[in-house]
Amino acid sequence: MIDIRLIRQDPERFKRGAQAKRIACDIDELLALDDRRRAAQTELDRLKHEQNETGAQIANYRNPRSRYFQAALASGRTEADLKAEADALVERMTAIKNRVRELEEESRAVTERFEAAMLRVPQPPGDEVPIGRDETENVEIRRVGEVPKFDFAFKDHVTLMTDAGMLDIERGVKLAGSRNYVLRGDGLLLHQAVLRLALDTMRARGFVPMGVPVLVLDAMMVGTGYYPGGEEQAYRCERDGMSLVGTAEVPLTAYHGDEVLAEDELPKKYVALSPCFRREAGAAGKDTYGLYRIHAFEKVEQVIICRNDEQESIRHHAEIVANSEAVLAALELPYRVVNVCSGDLGQGQVQKFDIETWMPSRGGYGETHSASRFHEFQARRLKLRYRDRARNMLYCHTLNNTVIASPRILIPLVENHQTADGRIRVPAALRPYLDGRESVGGPEVRT
Repeated sequence: MIDIRLIRQDPERFKRGAQAKRIACDIDELLALDDRRRAAQTELDRLKHEQNETGAQIANYRNPRSRYFQAALASGRTEADLKAEADALVERMTAIKNRVRELEEESRAVTERFEAAMLRVPQPPGDEVPIGRDETENVEIRRVGEVPKFDFAFKDHVTLMTDAGMLDIERGVKLAGSRNYVLRGDGLLLHQAVLRLALDTMRARGFVPMGVPVLVLDAMMVGTGYYPGGEEQAYRCERDGMSLVGTAEVPLTAYHGDEVLAEDELPKKYVALSPCFRREAGAAGKDTYGLYRIHAFEKVEQVIICRNDEQESIRHHAEIVANSEAVLAALELPYRVVNVCSGDLGQGQVQKFDIETWMPSRGGYGETHSASRFHEFQARRLKLRYRDRARNMLYCHTLNNTVIASPRILIPLVENHQTADGRIRVPAALRPYLDGRESVGGPEVRT
């Protein structure tokens, strides 16, 4: 959520930001609602003050022992005069109560519309973000590693893993419908090895490992910016007001929601390995083959909660990208880093870097990581604050990035490291998690 004071000060900036992100948002209507909300609140405050004063006056007019009553009689006014004045004030009190009731109803309705509109305002992209329509206009920053050249007819990950008894998509679809799968034998072991390598890498880099709920209250989805707007992508339990998360970013970022931290506690660095669930609504007919776009997967996610400082956020952004690059380097995979353009950014993101890993079967790089910084967008929604050393209350900044997501990462892993005999070479960093084996897979022996 954005600070409304910033929108009042420079509405054109937020109009440009919404346009750059291609997100529908009526800033003028929002400001009109804000004006109505504030005007109603001002009148309510005035009437309630008058209500209190009028109540005190009525009590004085009706209490013969009060100093005011005695002073009025001493000045020549009669008890009948005071009764008439009290009756007139009662009528005024009734009118005030009626108007307060009307204003409270109006204020409640306007505030609801205002708050709903505020939840739709996108965070303007940072100055470093290229302006563009969609992912085709993302800007490449660097490429790392050599794309392999095969001297044999290479196989795609589905053929390679199915032939080796590592993957069974047909039965996965039988069990759970489209975009599902079953990992078998070495397929599951490789999947688990990759996740454990990523988790251990982050522990070594000072991140606290966390086991977090993946079925969370809808309020946590709102707090992290996934609702409103992303409901169609989530598996929802409407009866309970809960949702399955598409990333551990949600519970990790919301972990300190509605808390006030001390500046000395920051930054908080967390990492979690969790199941993730995505409906892939709107993706009908897109990436239907293999493990690229699926409904359920596991992911190691990193989250940083830091001070409200632009330069510190930028440093942490570089850090979380470097963490993921270290894992890809350990997996000996070629990849590239892109600066995501404005039209491909989410509502709350100030800037995002995607890491795309080379996938031979796709003939190009496929997204495997997304590293985002949000400034205080998520923290405001979550009431995630800290006191600085001067005792000022500030909202934190938040950042997150994929460390590894599997089985999507298995696509480049098995395809890039396949051998002519249908086996998959195991990178040295993964071997300790696979009993020292140098390769897995190979044609399945069926009996």
